[in-house]
Amino acid sequence: MKSAAGVIEPSALQVVFSDFKEITKARLAVSVVFSAIAGYLLGADEIRFLPLVFLAVGGYCMVGASNAFNQVIERNLDSLMHRTKNRPIPGGRMSVTQAMITAIVMTLAGIVLLYLLNPKTALFGTLSIFLYTCVYTPLKTVTPLAVFAGAFPGAIPFMLGWVAATNEFGIEPGTLFMIQFFWQFPHFWALGWMLDEDYKRGGFKMLPTGKKDTGTVLQIIMYTLWMIVISIVPVFGITGRLHLSVPAAILIFLAGLVMLWFALRLYELRDRASARKLMLSSVSYITLIQVVYVIDKFLA
Repeated sequence: MKSAAGVIEPSALQVVFSDFKEITKARLAVSVVFSAIAGYLLGADEIRFLPLVFLAVGGYCMVGASNAFNQVIERNLDSLMHRTKNRPIPGGRMSVTQAMITAIVMTLAGIVLLYLLNPKTALFGTLSIFLYTCVYTPLKTVTPLAVFAGAFPGAIPFMLGWVAATNEFGIEPGTLFMIQFFWQFPHFWALGWMLDEDYKRGGFKMLPTGKKDTGTVLQIIMYTLWMIVISIVPVFGITGRLHLSVPAAILIFLAGLVMLWFALRLYELRDRASARKLMLSSVSYITLIQVVYVIDKFLA
């Protein structure tokens, strides 16, 4: 459709679809689904198409619902920050009621789809929504420990895939959980460093010391080291059915060193550009190791 000035305007359907992607944080949700599928492939003895579909769609629904609830709760704070002020609710394109209906419908759909896989998967999916919405979200304006609370629901997806495939929770999904748990700290603190001024406009306390200082970077480095260690633990044969070959472990270790190097550069330079490079390297790291784990399983 063209406006009077001859500019092509998006159709109403395009606007609705765009707002749906934004209220559910589609890019984040897809990355979470990717983690869950990787966990499923690691745990499954036989890969079946329908369970993968249930996991992918159900997982998206659960993450999308969490993000929609989050944006309802934080709508007034979102209007204060540059990066969020044009989200569907503060931007006036979606009402609180519409967002709540979206979140509730997606929650119910997600629980049903994950329950069709097995009850444990539905339980962990439901727990992730509760922790994200009722613990992490309200704590963000109260204490930097919100990131610690948020790391629990954020670490569930990789583990969730294994549980979906096996209907079991043990050392294997526990290890997958710990990998993604420790990864979250350097990832989100790098993001918090980048967006510190904007977060402060909304009253969010995202950095561990509340400042872009030595203490924050030292914690980033410490958690990066723990992440590297736990990521290669399966090579020692102590994580049940979750195995990792020596070549795969070396590749993951080297990828971890790259991320550690960017963390050390942030310690040295203390600038936004270094924080951004660390954040991007963390995204590459978690994606790479999940791919390596899956390929290593099928090549073994």
